[in-house]
Amino acid sequence: MHTKSLFFIYAIGCLCFCIIFTLINFSNPQKQFSDEKKPTMAAAAVDNNKVIKSMKDTFYISHGSPTLSIDDSLPARHFLKSFRQKVLPEKPKAILIISGHWETSEPSVNAVSGPSETIYDFYGFPDRMYRLKYPAPGAPELANRVKQLLIGSGFGSVHVDKKRGLDHGAWVPLMLMYPDADIPVCQLSVQTQKDAAHHYRLGQALAPLKDDGVLIVGSGAATHNLRKIGRGSGDAVAPWADEFDTWIKDALLEGRYDDVNDYEKKAPHAKVAHPWPDHFYPLHVAMGAAGENTRGELVHHSWSYGTLSYASYKFTEKP
Repeated sequence: MHTKSLFFIYAIGCLCFCIIFTLINFSNPQKQFSDEKKPTMAAAAVDNNKVIKSMKDTFYISHGSPTLSIDDSLPARHFLKSFRQKVLPEKPKAILIISGHWETSEPSVNAVSGPSETIYDFYGFPDRMYRLKYPAPGAPELANRVKQLLIGSGFGSVHVDKKRGLDHGAWVPLMLMYPDADIPVCQLSVQTQKDAAHHYRLGQALAPLKDDGVLIVGSGAATHNLRKIGRGSGDAVAPWADEFDTWIKDALLEGRYDDVNDYEKKAPHAKVAHPWPDHFYPLHVAMGAAGENTRGELVHHSWSYGTLSYASYKFTEKP
């Protein structure tokens, strides 16, 4: 049989198949469109565009290493990417983030008009990390509100910085939590020459922001001793890190905020876990802003390098 004849028979067969397939499908139009544009239960349950009118909870996020921005092997990265689906579906009106990477002698807030600059305050990392951008709009009105609340609560001086952008303690977790960068962001500094109680009082003063739909997030690390990082330790967690991390978890889950404010005296290995308190004080701000009759709830827990805890908490009303 000639090649042309074979091709003709193949073409006729394909045409017949298409006709039969079409007739079968159009005989049952409900079947045809049953899987098209049909929202799943998960999609129906989560509306990420619904702007929340008031915020009940505050959060402390352990952002750990700057490589959180690119390293898909880190469980904390996947936790933050699922934050809107699993933790807080509603969209906040604005975000106040307290980062351990901005230290000042007095409380300071940034009040940027327009997109925020992405600050690369880390060194020696892969080049592509320095090409990441998070141009979230600034929140000058929120900054002024923060200043008013703090001064009204007895904090004598509050500095407003109209130029400073977002350091990696702010933009790295927010880039994963809210990748569209369409929520106004204001950043608040920490005062490492002060104590934990000072930062707890900062949080208490800022609690009314929740009624305005502002999400208050402390960003740091549950344990943060870079000199103790055990790069060859595999899955083994250093005993001192585990003991401190467990003590903090138990204290927060039980709502023992006074003990957490006095962690340097009461927590095991406090000075080893946090030789410098910059990455821990954001927790105290979030804890203070949660209000009375609240407790911590562990929303994520993982380790890196055997000493770096990514424990993250939601502060919410006690049941």
